[in-house]
This record gives sequence, structure tokens and C-alpha cells, in this order.
Amino acid sequence: MLQQYEEEKTPLLQIRGLQKHFPIRNPIGKTTGYVKAVNDVSFDLYEKETLGIVGESGCGKSTTGRTILRLTEPTAGEAIFQGENIFDLKEKQFLNVRKELQMVFQDPHSSLNPKKRVGYSIEEPMRIQKIGTKSERMEKAMDLLNKVGLREDQYYRYPHEFSGGQRQRIGLARAMAVNPKMIICDEPVSALDVSIQSQVINLLQELQEEFKQSYLFIAHDLSVVRHIADRIGVMYLGNIVELTSTEELFKNPLHPYTKALLSAVPVPNPTVKKERIIIKGDVPSPANLPSGCVFHTRCPYVMDKCKTEVPTLRAVEPGHEVACHLYH
Repeated sequence: MLQQYEEEKTPLLQIRGLQKHFPIRNPIGKTTGYVKAVNDVSFDLYEKETLGIVGESGCGKSTTGRTILRLTEPTAGEAIFQGENIFDLKEKQFLNVRKELQMVFQDPHSSLNPKKRVGYSIEEPMRIQKIGTKSERMEKAMDLLNKVGLREDQYYRYPHEFSGGQRQRIGLARAMAVNPKMIICDEPVSALDVSIQSQVINLLQELQEEFKQSYLFIAHDLSVVRHIADRIGVMYLGNIVELTSTEELFKNPLHPYTKALLSAVPVPNPTVKKERIIIKGDVPSPANLPSGCVFHTRCPYVMDKCKTEVPTLRAVEPGHEVACHLYH
């Protein structure tokens, strides 16, 4: 499958040098520094592909997704969608592109308006994009409810009348209302029970097969990402440190941080012995990043050049990129 992506002429989405820095202000409002939530992120997303972004809490995964959609404006970088840098577009121009880019948020409760019926929420993207008549929008909303496993009569209910898994299905129906080419899924199952997680993941795969969409799937649960993603990018402190196919990542992880992450994944077999790699030290503050490689303060293989030179994300094998001086 990886070869198929490499043979594609143009990716659906190209992210280059994405940065998002949040200012730190003192009590009188003066900027004293910046939290570098996303420091330097680059990747490609192809049509009908699911790209997983994984990493521990605070590494910048969700900020990356929100910045791509300009829910927070980027500090630097480019987002080339179908040949056009969407970061350069004015608000009215970006509204046309927004139709093709939708998002499923992490918290299924707070992402829905508690004062509006769920049917209203599903129809809202169509109203903003001026798609169809009132009756046509209502008909499509009910059809989407059916597709995500809910009933048409639930169109008239309010968010508090649904379970967490049902609310996440409603959020997915809303994201699909305008037939987007790409959906950013920001930890869509992290707040759900394990049994409900599997239902939502299977639903995502079924809908992707039917509507030929691309997913940027953000999560911290490696077992979930392994099940749904075609390729995986591993993030640490606002940087992607490794990017390759899902099969290759689990079979042959290269970056020391990736190896430590995978060693923490439990194996459901008591007879299998697995070496647990413990990363020493604490995660540095994104407001005061280490010089050189951001992982060098915790890396067991640190070299002198790691402390001064920033490693770039480069291919060490076909389709396998890693940002580490051990391989360059």
C-alpha cells in the first residue's frame, strides 16, 4: 500500500515546516517568551489514506490538527491542499476550502451545542455552505444519522439525551454533511469505553470505504492507530521524529523514542516476554526546548552532535523517514 502512495503524482495535503507558538505574557501583558506547541512538522496525506499521528500528551498532536484547519492561526509553514496554500487564503476564500476539510473533535459533548437539537447541528455545515433547501438538508441529516447507526427520530433530540459513543457518531455525521475530502479525527475515541471505541473505529473505516475520504487520525493509543492507519507519524515535543507505514513501524522502529513507545504497548499473551524500555528524566518544557535534538536530554544513545545539531526528517529506507543522528 505504501508503494501505491509513493506512485501518486500529488498528495491531497502537503504540510511543510508547520509551526504554532503561543505567547507567554506577564501580568502587564508583555510577551516574555513562547510555548512552541508545534515546532517543525512536515508530512503528506494522500487520497483515501489514513495517516495516524501519535505521541504522548502535550506533544502537539491536537494543535497540529487545529492549526491545519486554521482554528488557530499558524505561526509559520505551509499547508498545500490540492495545490493551494490554504494559510494564504482570506477568510471568504478559505470558506470554500473549509467545505473539503472537516474535523471530529475529541470531546463529543462539548463539541455539540447543548441548546440545539442534533439535527440542527448536523445541518449547520450545509447551511453555512448554502447547500440544498431546508427540506433537502433535513433529509440528508436523517440519512447521515442512519449511516452512523442512529435512528431518524433521534434527529429531534438534544445532545444530553445521548451516550458518549452516540454523540461521537453525531459529530462524525456532522463532519460528513458536506462530503469533505479529508476529515481530521482528533482523538475521536479516547473518551469512550473500549467496546464503543471499536464500534466507532469500524464505523470510520466503513464510511471511508463508502465515501473515499482521507483521515488524519490523531491519538495516543497505539493499538487503535495500528488498527486504522496506513501510515504513522510519531511526534515528540512538537516535532515528527519518525514517519513510515504502520506495518514497518511496528516491525522495525528506528527512533529511540518510538522504540520506547512501542515497548510500553501491552501484549495480550502472558507467555511472551517483552523488554520494557524506560525513558529517564522528564519531558522538557515546550517553552524552553533543548538545543539540537529535542529528545537528546532523555535519549540513551545521545552523542555530542545531538546536543547542538537539529536532525532533519530524512528517508533512511524507502518510505521510512526518521529524524535521528544515529541514522544520518
